[in-house]
Amino acid sequence: MIKPYNDQNAGKKEQVAKMFNKIAYRYDFLNHFLSLGIDKIWRRKAINYLKNSSPKHILDVASGTADLAIESLRLNPEKVIGIDISEEMLRIGKAKVERKGLQHKISLQVGDSENLQFENDYFDAITVAFGVRNFENLEKGLSEMFRVLKPKGKVVILEFSNPQKFPVKQIYNFYFKQILPFVGKIVSKDKSAYSYLPESVIQFPDYQKFSLMLKEIGFVNCIVKQLSFGIASIYIAEK
Repeated sequence: MIKPYNDQNAGKKEQVAKMFNKIAYRYDFLNHFLSLGIDKIWRRKAINYLKNSSPKHILDVASGTADLAIESLRLNPEKVIGIDISEEMLRIGKAKVERKGLQHKISLQVGDSENLQFENDYFDAITVAFGVRNFENLEKGLSEMFRVLKPKGKVVILEFSNPQKFPVKQIYNFYFKQILPFVGKIVSKDKSAYSYLPESVIQFPDYQKFSLMLKEIGFVNCIVKQLSFGIASIYIAEK
C-alpha cells in the first residue's frame, strides 16, 4: 500500500489527512498550475454526465476545497454535501463557498469515505474528483458510496490514469515523476506529497480493473471516458 510518508507508522488514512492538512494552503494553486488549468475542464466534463439525471441531493466525496461541489451547482440541486478527512482543506473550501455566497446550497463537513454517516439510499448522485486513489480500503469506500446512493442514482468518479500510447506515456511519466514532485516540493514545502501523487496513480487499478471493481460491488451500466489521451478518466455507473 502506497502511503504519503513511508517512514511513519500511521495508517494511510491518517497520513493522507496529515498530508492534505499540510499542503492545503497551496493545493488549489498547484492543482491549476501543474495541470495548466485542464483540471477545471475535467471537472466540468464530469458534472456534465449528471445533466440528464437532474439530481437534487448530491454527495461529493473527498471534497477538499470544494471545486467539484461548486461545479455541481450547474445541475441546480437542492443540496450538495461535501465530506473530507482533511479539516484544513475543508476550512479553505468553506471560505471559498462563503465568498461565493453558496453556503445555502453547499455544506462541507469532516467525513470518512469508508464510514459514511448517512442513511441507505439517501443521495441522487455521488461525485468524487481525484480522491478514490487515496482511500485506505478502496472496496469499502466504493461499497459505502453504493449503500447511500438511491436506486437508479449515479456515481461519477474523476481520477488520474496511466496513458499507454507513445509519446503521451513517455512525456506524462517524465512530467509526473520529475517535474511535478520538484515543483510541488518547492511550492508546498512538503517533499513527500507530490512524490506520493505519481506513485498513487501508478498503483491505482487501470480502467478495466476499476470498472470490474465497480460492477462487483453492484454498480451497473459502467462507462469509462478517457480524457486528454488517457491522462485522466471519468467513470460513470448506476445503482
